[in-house]
Amino acid sequence: MTATDGGSATGGDARGGDARRGDVRGGAGGDTVAAVVRQWRAVRPDLDTGPMEIIGRINRCAALLQQAEDAPLRRAGLSRAEFDLLGALRRTGHELTPGELARETFSSGAAVTKRLKQLTERGLVERRGDTRDRRVAHVRLTDAGRDLVDGILPDQLAYESAVLSGVEPAEQGELAALLGLLLGQLEGRLDALRV
Repeated sequence: MTATDGGSATGGDARGGDARRGDVRGGAGGDTVAAVVRQWRAVRPDLDTGPMEIIGRINRCAALLQQAEDAPLRRAGLSRAEFDLLGALRRTGHELTPGELARETFSSGAAVTKRLKQLTERGLVERRGDTRDRRVAHVRLTDAGRDLVDGILPDQLAYESAVLSGVEPAEQGELAALLGLLLGQLEGRLDALRV
């Protein structure tokens, strides 16, 4: 098992870092990823496990957040992916094609099609055909969809604030900036990294 697969490991407390060498990059003590890194260092001390400490923690955080299922969204009967689709329509303020929604939400076309069908059946979005090209559809929020997004968003933001409450505001800003830097780089070169 590697730290990058988000899998669980034994040992460590709720904070990051490497207690063995006093590393405080992720805080004092050790989390599950720190335990995995320590194990790899024991069997392969010749390798730089630094990337695991970042990628592994990002993957683990993402997995834990997905398991939490975003309580306000769950209460409204929405998945995160469905809310992201509704949110894209709300924040852009205009109709989008399914292809544009796929790009906005980092989803596949098939996944967007499936979600749109479910959201249309619930009366949250509606589709209309393009007058010039019958193969193209335009999607917009219904009044019910707009009201749902506007009603959930404050609760969702409060939930996300509670999730981050153990991190000081200044550190949250630093973390957001660092993640933004990483995301910007990945978005610009991920295809090249796949080769």
